[in-house]
Amino acid sequence: MPETLATAYNPGMCLLALPVIIVFGRKDVTDLKNGRGKYWKKTAVFVTLLAGVFFSAMQSNGRGDKQNEEAVSTGSTGENTVLVGGMPVGIYMETDGILVLDTQEIEGEDGEKYEPARHLVHAGDYIVGINERAVECKKDLTEELADLKQEEVVLKLRRGAEELEVKMDAVKCAGSDHKLGIWIRDNVQGLGTITFLTGNSKFGALGHGIHDADTSVLMDIGGGSLYKTSIRSILKGENGMPGSMEGMIVYNRYNRLGTVEKNTEMGIYGTIEEIDALFEEQIPVQVAGKEEIHTGDAAIRCCLGDEVREYGIQITEADPNAKEENKGIVLEVTDPELLEETGGIIQGMSGSPILQDGKLIGAVTHVFINDPTKGYGIFAETMLETVCDGQES
Repeated sequence: MPETLATAYNPGMCLLALPVIIVFGRKDVTDLKNGRGKYWKKTAVFVTLLAGVFFSAMQSNGRGDKQNEEAVSTGSTGENTVLVGGMPVGIYMETDGILVLDTQEIEGEDGEKYEPARHLVHAGDYIVGINERAVECKKDLTEELADLKQEEVVLKLRRGAEELEVKMDAVKCAGSDHKLGIWIRDNVQGLGTITFLTGNSKFGALGHGIHDADTSVLMDIGGGSLYKTSIRSILKGENGMPGSMEGMIVYNRYNRLGTVEKNTEMGIYGTIEEIDALFEEQIPVQVAGKEEIHTGDAAIRCCLGDEVREYGIQITEADPNAKEENKGIVLEVTDPELLEETGGIIQGMSGSPILQDGKLIGAVTHVFINDPTKGYGIFAETMLETVCDGQES
């Protein structure tokens, strides 16, 4: 759950204590959505296919499909050759600044109601400073409020590409605490799938961006880490209710696999440091060009327990000019074993590699809510271009 400066405690955020064993499951996602229900009342939505996550994306279906959809998260290799993934990983990322979710009324020690941040601070803003002190996390902000000597506060915000300062009066509440009445978040975490690893140890995963569950904005990240995880159970999907994986992640340095450096609409990217620990089976494959992909037989590679393996699918459409880059491929699960176990595409499969004719052609990104046997994928060529963007040659 997000933290509000209007309360003295933060229920549910014990999950952030490190090191800690966290079991991610459907309940975590449901509680977050229903807890802030005004964001869940949209029609034609999709949510990132990351099992048990505290982040999601919502938008109208721009492809004209009437079904709702839900988003689903080295050796000597050549320039266009990668190691194929399919392994689940735990993801922990810190925001670049403190993300504002909303504002609300708070009660002062005089019993009156106040909303000091209303119309000044907007959902999607990032708080980067208070009273000329830089802040990076909730702890920094709450410490500064605890030490206030006067009620006037100057917040430094990042709103899109713009930086601005806003003045407001903090409210003195019971117990001599000062509050601003702002819901905030400074990290996200969950479970997704690695798509590939390049020859210089750079990975691509998920195939879609990580959006905040409450504001739907693509999150600005200051950094993050990947961790080992194990799949403990599967919740089978059905029409109207996509399934999910339950995984266990131990957040400590012994289980850390690498760093997350970029969060984009085309996936998350970074560096794997413990290659042998993650890529126990190292399979090099070529990345197919968009023009090579065709309708017909293909496979997805994922892990539903202790083993990474391939499952049969059909590519029903490949559109290199798709309006949304992470929906260029339309696929349908046909493998009887996968259908029996999962019902099709489930949360946690985001980033599962799609293979055709011996090449990596893409990654699973979304599932149709009304038919979990079908979903979208992103072209692997697009992901490879994204992971290489900005790298030294």
